[in-house]
Amino acid sequence: MPAIVLIGAQWGDEGKGKVTDMIGGDVDYVVRYSGGNNAGHTVVTPDGQKFALHLMPSGALWPNAAIVIGNGVVIDPKVLLIEIDGLAERGVDVSRLMISGDAHLIMPHHRALDRVVERYLGSSRIGTTGRGIGPAYGDKVARMGIRVQDLLDPGILRKKLEIVLRERNQVLFKVYNRKEIDVDATVEEYLTYAERLRPYITDTRQVLWKGLEEGRTVLLEGAQATMLDMDHGTYPFVTSSNPTAGGACVGAGVPPTAITQVIGVTKAYTTRVGSGPFPTELFDDFGVHLRKVGREYGTTTGRERRTGWYDAVVAKYATRLNGITDLVVTKLDVLSGLETVPICVAYEVDGKRTDEMPMTQTEFHHATPIYEELPGWWEDISKARAFGDLPANAQRYIERIEELAGTRVSIVGVGPGRDENVVRHSLL
Repeated sequence: MPAIVLIGAQWGDEGKGKVTDMIGGDVDYVVRYSGGNNAGHTVVTPDGQKFALHLMPSGALWPNAAIVIGNGVVIDPKVLLIEIDGLAERGVDVSRLMISGDAHLIMPHHRALDRVVERYLGSSRIGTTGRGIGPAYGDKVARMGIRVQDLLDPGILRKKLEIVLRERNQVLFKVYNRKEIDVDATVEEYLTYAERLRPYITDTRQVLWKGLEEGRTVLLEGAQATMLDMDHGTYPFVTSSNPTAGGACVGAGVPPTAITQVIGVTKAYTTRVGSGPFPTELFDDFGVHLRKVGREYGTTTGRERRTGWYDAVVAKYATRLNGITDLVVTKLDVLSGLETVPICVAYEVDGKRTDEMPMTQTEFHHATPIYEELPGWWEDISKARAFGDLPANAQRYIERIEELAGTRVSIVGVGPGRDENVVRHSLL
C-alpha cells in the first residue's frame, strides 16, 4: 500500500506542481494536505497550455487520478469554486474532486484580520498574502474554527459564526477601527457555496484508507515547503501549517507506516517570497539575472521572489527532516551561461564554521554563507534527456548537490515543460 509524499525542500516555489504532474498519471489519488490559496502550482502541459492551480491538487490535470483536498487544508470556498469552474471551462473533469468534511473554512473575518494585522506590524510584518490563512489556522487551534462539514448544517454554521464573531468583531472595530462582519450576510453567502460544494464533501480518510488497503498508490502533495514549516522552518517567517513529510500524515489522515517514499523538490538555486532570513540572497546583478531568466514571480500573488545561490545546508536539513529518498532538482537551465556557479556548503556564525542549520533565530539571521565555486557551462541543456547529455560541468554540479544533500538526485529539470527533464532514476 504505497503512499508517496512530495514536498518542497527550500522555501517554496521549487516546481512541485510540475513534478506532481509528471507522475500523476501513474497514481490513483493525489492529495493536497496543507496550506490554503496562499500557495500555487504552475503546470505546463505537453500541448503548451499553462495552468495556475491554487487549491486544487496538480493531479487534477490527469484524467484518471482521484483528486483530494485533505483535512489539513484551509479552504476559501469562493476561491475554490472559481478554480473548479475555470478548470471545467478548459475541459478538466472536476467530478473526481473529494473534499474532506474536516477541512477548515476561511471566513471573511480571517481575511480582514490578516490584512489589518499585517499592516499594523509595519516593518516587522511576516509577509503574508493577506488571504486569511494564518487566522483560519489560529481559529482551528483555538477550537473556534468553522469546518467544511458545517456548510451542510445551517444551524451549526450560524451558531459557530455568532460565537466567533462576538470576539473577532470587537477586535476589528475597537482595536483596528474596521467594519464589523455581519453574521446574516456571511451565513447567506456561505450557504450558496454549500449547495455547490455538497457533492464533493466526503470522509476522505475512509476513501484513502480503502485505497491503500486495495494496493492503490496515493500521492500526498505538499504546498509551501520545509523552511516554511510552522515548527521546523524559519519561525516566525513561516506558514501556519506543517508542509513537511510528517504533516502529510496529519493533514490527510494517512498512517506513517503507509509512506514508502519521500520526494523532495529543490531548485538549482534558491528563492523565497516574503520576509525572513535568507543567507544566500543576492542583491547584485546575479540576483536580477536569476529572477529574470527563472521568471521568479509568485503563481498566486505575482510577487517578485528573492533569489540566491543554492544552499546545501538547507538541502541537508530538509533531507534529514523529511527522510527524502529522491531529490528532484528543477531549473538547472537557468544557470546556463554563468562562468562559475557557487554552492553554499556551510555558514560562518560568530566566527565559527558550521555545515548544520543554526539552532537559534538570531544565529540564522547572522549566518554568512561559505561558498564553493564550481565551473559553469554555456551549452543549451533544454534538449537533454539523459544525464550523459548534460555538459560535464553541469553533471558535476548535480553530483555535488547529491553528495552534500546525502540522498540521490533522481530527476533534473532542464526546462518548464512536462517532458523537459533528465531522468536518472524512476520516481515510481
